[in-house]
Amino acid sequence: MAVVVVTDSSANVPAEHVDELDIVVAPLHVLIGDRAIREGVDPVDIDYAADTVTTSAASPGELRAVYEQALIRSGGDGVVAVHISRQLSATWEAGRQAVRDMDAADRVRLVDSLGAGLATGLPVLAAARRARAGAPLDVVYDTAVTTSSRARAFILVNRTEQLRRGGRLSSAAAFFGTELVTKPLLHIVEGRLELREKARTRSKAYAKLVAAAVDAAGEGGAAVAVQHLAAADAANTVAAQLRDLIPGIRELVIAEFGPILAVHLGLGAVGVLVVPGGCA
Repeated sequence: MAVVVVTDSSANVPAEHVDELDIVVAPLHVLIGDRAIREGVDPVDIDYAADTVTTSAASPGELRAVYEQALIRSGGDGVVAVHISRQLSATWEAGRQAVRDMDAADRVRLVDSLGAGLATGLPVLAAARRARAGAPLDVVYDTAVTTSSRARAFILVNRTEQLRRGGRLSSAAAFFGTELVTKPLLHIVEGRLELREKARTRSKAYAKLVAAAVDAAGEGGAAVAVQHLAAADAANTVAAQLRDLIPGIRELVIAEFGPILAVHLGLGAVGVLVVPGGCA
């Protein structure tokens, strides 16, 4: 058999990669009133501007069931679970509790990706490719950890109110989402979402987003992902610029943000995720 890689639905790994690499995805929850909707499982129709919509992590019991099933699939070779940053979600902590209660806890390794969206998804792909090649548990785990440490995420949002309301961004940073600064550029630093730069116009904001990604990619080739929410034209334009400006792009993924992240980022958000050196 082979090591099985698990992630959560916030990683937004494209379905074709999930199928190809036998990745197991644990759904997180979107909460609408008294309804809990499992991302990627249940039908969903969300008003992303509503202040009554929020999100929640999977429970320890849910994650334990996922890990145990993955361990069986691995034939005992082990499980590497790569999750959204513990600074942004309770998912990693729920996973830690789940592993603590398992009989074969030594065969399940947890990784805090220090990111969100495809900043989690790209390390998942790197680890899953190693697992498919027959790498042992320690190697798959180390691949996920080192790729997560190299990943860089930059996110352009229209306003920061939804992030502040959800506790993902400080009130001080939310100030920069007022009409005084129309386009805040955020980045993830050690798992935390922080303000990087501010711009008064859309064109300047996109220029800053592209420049930040190019700088992060360096000269040695990189894996790149562009994500968006209802901003496909902007995402495709950013992706085309990155193709021209980053030498030796090894992989380029374009995808929408899933509901879990979309609830907090809001309509029009565009993110760029970069892994210098690529996702081997």
